[in-house]
Amino acid sequence: MLHQFTPIRTAIILIVTVLGIFLAIPNFFSKETTANWPSFLPHDGMTLGLDLQGGSYLLLQVNRDSITTERLKELRRDARQLLAGQNGIGNIITTEADGIVIELTDPSTKEAARTALQALQNNIGGTAGIGGTPELEFGEAADGKLTVKLTPNGITERMSALIAQSMEVIRKRVDEVGTTEPIIQRQGQDRVLVQVPGYDNSARLKELISTTARLTFHLVHPTMSAAQAEAQGVPAGYMLVPSAEGDYNELLNENVEFGGENLVNAQPAFDQQTSRSVVSFTLDTRGAIIFADITAKNVGKRFAIVLDNQVITAPTIQGPIPGGSAQITGTFTPQTANDLAVLLRAGALPATLDVVEERSVGASLGADSIRAGVTSGIVAAILVVTFMVIAYGLFGLFADISLVLNILLIIASLSLLGSTLTLPGIAGIVLTIGMAVDANVLIYERIREEMKAGKSILASIDAGFQRAWGTIIDSHLTQLIAAIVLYFLGSGPVQGFAVTLGLGILTSLFTSYTVTLYFVGWWYRLRRPKTLKIQVFRFIPDGTKIPFMKISRFAIIFSILISLGAIGSAFTKGFNLGIDFIGGSAIEVQYAGTGTPDAGVIREALDELGLGEVQVQQFGPASDFLVRIQLQPGGDPEQQAAVKKVTETLATIDYEVRKTEAVSGTVSGELTTKGTIAVLIAMGAILIYVWFRFEWQFALAAITTTAHDVIMTIGLYSFVGLEFNITSIAAVLTLVGLSLNETVVISDRIRENLRKYKKMSLPELIDLSINQTIVRTSLTQFTILLALFPLVFFGGEAIRGFTIAMTFGSIFGMYSSVFIGGPILIYFGLKARSDAPAADAKPTKEKRADGAAV
Repeated sequence: MLHQFTPIRTAIILIVTVLGIFLAIPNFFSKETTANWPSFLPHDGMTLGLDLQGGSYLLLQVNRDSITTERLKELRRDARQLLAGQNGIGNIITTEADGIVIELTDPSTKEAARTALQALQNNIGGTAGIGGTPELEFGEAADGKLTVKLTPNGITERMSALIAQSMEVIRKRVDEVGTTEPIIQRQGQDRVLVQVPGYDNSARLKELISTTARLTFHLVHPTMSAAQAEAQGVPAGYMLVPSAEGDYNELLNENVEFGGENLVNAQPAFDQQTSRSVVSFTLDTRGAIIFADITAKNVGKRFAIVLDNQVITAPTIQGPIPGGSAQITGTFTPQTANDLAVLLRAGALPATLDVVEERSVGASLGADSIRAGVTSGIVAAILVVTFMVIAYGLFGLFADISLVLNILLIIASLSLLGSTLTLPGIAGIVLTIGMAVDANVLIYERIREEMKAGKSILASIDAGFQRAWGTIIDSHLTQLIAAIVLYFLGSGPVQGFAVTLGLGILTSLFTSYTVTLYFVGWWYRLRRPKTLKIQVFRFIPDGTKIPFMKISRFAIIFSILISLGAIGSAFTKGFNLGIDFIGGSAIEVQYAGTGTPDAGVIREALDELGLGEVQVQQFGPASDFLVRIQLQPGGDPEQQAAVKKVTETLATIDYEVRKTEAVSGTVSGELTTKGTIAVLIAMGAILIYVWFRFEWQFALAAITTTAHDVIMTIGLYSFVGLEFNITSIAAVLTLVGLSLNETVVISDRIRENLRKYKKMSLPELIDLSINQTIVRTSLTQFTILLALFPLVFFGGEAIRGFTIAMTFGSIFGMYSSVFIGGPILIYFGLKARSDAPAADAKPTKEKRADGAAV
């Protein structure tokens, strides 16, 4: 292979390296610096996630009930106008949960009414009236009354269409606030994700975004008051609407005289007579004409301005108002008047949006997270690079060069894709540092084996790279499967972790094999060595004959006991579930006073608020605490009110908020389900892959060892009390890939030896295979731990539970691969391949190039 390293392959490596450096460079300079670069240079690097730069995150969901309610109001109004107004058909309309029921005053007009009602049909999603989903379903009740019902598919299609409209309105509103680079994305069929970096006032942002701001103008009933309507019944064509203050109602005509769509501008102002805050607005030409006409025809009548089904004001029309300019008065403050003006300028949301998930991070916490991530990354890189040089000398240096290029390619790929780098994403890069050298260790150990078999240096290097390639592909693909599942079933920062992990796996395939091969080939052609010593240091000597299968009897008993303990702890003690899975709010605070921070003081202050269970625990440094509030009855408004009470109370005792998170019960239930499905899908996919690549016995052994490691890790969460949140699912899924990495390498060697030693007993063959690979597995496991330990100690409290679980699980992964998988193969009767040439039952001693026996 070394002699096949053509100029084309050299050029490919050079181009990829230069391109990687080219794309990665902007990440090492400030945006102010890159803005002045020449146009042919890249200006944008990775986008920092909110956990690294601070900001607000909102996940909004279209309220299906509000859409149905609003559509039924429109349907009732349109049906009445169509029947009575246009066709003179008398009717009484009542509203039900999913439609309207029409009772005709003259039964003989039923067919005419039925025909007229067909004009209400609306096909959603079609083009120019063709195709689409019918929104309405016409029928007749048992008592002869006509019915018009909304179809479920029609409501769903309407929700989908409203999401696109809502995103444009949200974008305008966020832009009005003056923030930079907001991220507004559609998620699924009925949700919108909004991320606003650098804006950590999530409460105000949420109010601006989720407020519908539907402005309508209605005439007030000229003679009947709301109190009379409540006592005698609401007359047909009218509705009771509460005031903004909530202490009285108004009886309004259902017809909208005109709406906010006629507004062209709205600005906060002050009333010249009272000096109170008001909102002045200007109408377009059509709106100005309608407004002037309405005010001219209804002098002396009251005209209500309604915002989101609340009467803001209902003044008496004193005379015609020409010109299209007027003002809205109410109990405004300068800020609320400004916010309302922003909402009116941006336009009304076409549907009510509920906040189902909310997170905000202060800039200081983001800076701390960056510092923690960079520190852990640098320490991990130094440890791994140093160890590879100690273990393999010059060949370790070649692996380190490939590792540095691998990191650059990950950063370049993230920049090219416009990906968002989060703190878990940094953890993914750091973990890749440890995993990337795995392939190099596998190649180098294979070269050593080929040399021990008596091959020349050149032949050994060629065979080492070539014969290790299949194992490298298998081990990397099992990890990639876990990363893919994690991406599609994860959310937010977990997806960021999956992206960096997946990219790291792909780039390491290129760097650890192709690039390392290039440097080894370059060195060989330059030096033409007569002897070759690859490994300088190792934990375990060559030629071990450890009886693993005999020891495994005791290991299996130990594993069964520990597994039962883990399962028992999960059922009896349970888990310290994060708000991702149980819903509620989490507030991270830091003591800013001059005294001594005390969790007891916080608990005492919050107990008086009557918010139910409030948990307070130290979170990292002695000055930092995490306050968790259970889900409040009454939904999101009550939850937000509780968070506000807590933050205000904490401020009085010198604690400042650094981060807030709020997850609704809906989202927490979904995350629980998706997390469980993700683990099962990952294990199932890996089972199928291993079955396809090896035999069913290998697949069964692989899935058993993986399940063993998952149970151990989940048991750790329960026994120690680590918070189990969405990043814990990421830890478990990553662990699935890491655990399979060791199992696949051993399985590959067993399969190879089955072809080679057909007469050897299976326990002896498995022992031989493990002893042949134990040097490699111990070295790769140590490099992964070298990458994980800095994350545990320097990565910050936010991912400490994740990294502790990864460290614990990776250790158990090696243990299970060695002691658990083999007995399963023996029990299920794995046999030698019949298409392989027979060999002696015992491996014969072979000759090295210098003639010495090994």
